[in-house]
Formats: sequence, C-alpha cells, structure tokens
Amino acid sequence: MKKAIISRLLHSQSPPFLKPKSLFAARNGRFLSTGSEKVDGSSKLEEAERVEFTPPKEKLLVLGGNGFVGSHICIEALAHGLDVSSLSRSGKSSLHDPWANDIVWHQGDLLSPDSLGNAMNGVTSVISCVGGFGSNSYMYDINGTANINAIRAASEQGVKRFVYISAADFGLVNYLLKGYYAGKRSTETELLDKFLHGGVILRPGFIHGTRRVGSLHLPLSIIGAPLEMVLRHAKLLTHLPLIGPLLIPPVNVTSVAKVAVRAAVDPAFPSGVVDVYD
Repeated sequence: MKKAIISRLLHSQSPPFLKPKSLFAARNGRFLSTGSEKVDGSSKLEEAERVEFTPPKEKLLVLGGNGFVGSHICIEALAHGLDVSSLSRSGKSSLHDPWANDIVWHQGDLLSPDSLGNAMNGVTSVISCVGGFGSNSYMYDINGTANINAIRAASEQGVKRFVYISAADFGLVNYLLKGYYAGKRSTETELLDKFLHGGVILRPGFIHGTRRVGSLHLPLSIIGAPLEMVLRHAKLLTHLPLIGPLLIPPVNVTSVAKVAVRAAVDPAFPSGVVDVYD
C-alpha cells in the first residue's frame, strides 16, 4: 500500500506538491486513517490528486548540503522554488557551482545543540543527510547524536516535517559497522517519537551517481546503474541466508533527492520508513 501511495504521489501530473492535510500516519509500516476515507465514492487521496494547489513558500533546511546526496537535494529543492538553507561547521559552501549561491549557508555544529537555533528559525521542514565513517564511537556520534540533536532542535522550533536519509540493512555489514548502524537506528527511533505524523525515514542501499571528491568526479553509476536494473527485480534474493542483504539494489542519487524533497514538503506523503523498493 505504501509503495502504491508513494508512486502515485511522485508521478502525479498536478503541481509539484498536493493540497491535503496528512491523510495517513504510518509507523513501522502500518497506516492509520485520520477520518473517513471516502468522498462521494472516491478515496480522499484520489480526490487530493485531482486538486491543483500551489502551497505557501516552504523554507527547507538541508543538513549536509555540501555532500554528495545533500547537494543533489539542494538542487532539487531549488528547482521547486523553495527557500533553501544549509548548515555546516564552516558556515560556507565548499562548492563552486552556480546553484550554491542561491543557498543560505549557516555555521553550526550538530554536536553542539546551542548552535542550531539560528539555522532552524522559521524553517518549515528539514532534511538530514549527515553521516560518516570512522571509529565506532565517532560513527555513533555523527550518525546518531548529531542527528538526534537536530531532531530535538527542529521539534522545539515547531518544524512541521523532518526527513532523514538513513541506510538499508545489509546483514553482516551491520555488525562490522556497529557504531554506524547503532547511530542511525537511534536517530530513527528519535524521529518517529518526535515527528510521528511528519517524520520520514529513507533507507536506500548503495547510492550511485557522479560523486565529486576534490577535483575528481567519480562516475559511480558505471557500476551502480546496471546493478540497480538487475537487482530491483530480484527482491526475493535478499532473503537468502548471509548474502541476501548484500543484494539490495543500488539507487540513483537523483531519485533519493526527488523523494526526500517531496517527503519534506508534501503533507500527503506518508510518514514512516521508505525502503529502496518504494
């Protein structure tokens, strides 16, 4: 059901974001209707899709806007005419692309909650792409504590929606990167607690696209795109012992960006976890 709803939202031909107030609240994959689901014989979602609606100006804060996924999210949000800001320790972008000039860059440290207030002021939605690798303690801090601080600050500031870019479960890999996954799952728990009706967790697998590393441009799609094409139709293989989780299909960074932005500003987008197949 969730997959069908998300697909219809993303492929609707109406303006980029739809009118209805939240029709469903989802937690752990279960949906709860907020009222009568029928309007003159049609579902509320079907009625909503027929309504052309231009929403008020949304103010989006992207945490990690300098990064691979974050930069694509910023570009996608700007394309929809949103007011976009980002927060980093340096307070300015390391990117030199023209679109970066249209972003308001804030200085702050997610591990120091007191520095987040200014960046959250007036924000209607937040997307966090913050994460990293290192020692287990570092990975827990950057994937867990930093994002948990952001979620709490957003909740206190009255932010309406919060989208978190998490990660798919890869079985044995989870145990090899305990701090990484422990941090992400702690963040997910906090998000579903603080944003029950406006929190969305995306769990992509390997994200491919052209990734910039200094002056280099790494074409990750050379490997990622063919694997995505094959593995997205082989979901049953992921249930194989040990190796199954490693067969979760990659996903293009543009797809992640489109879903993240839609989830951040569309009140009809279901709350809860969205996996790579959705």
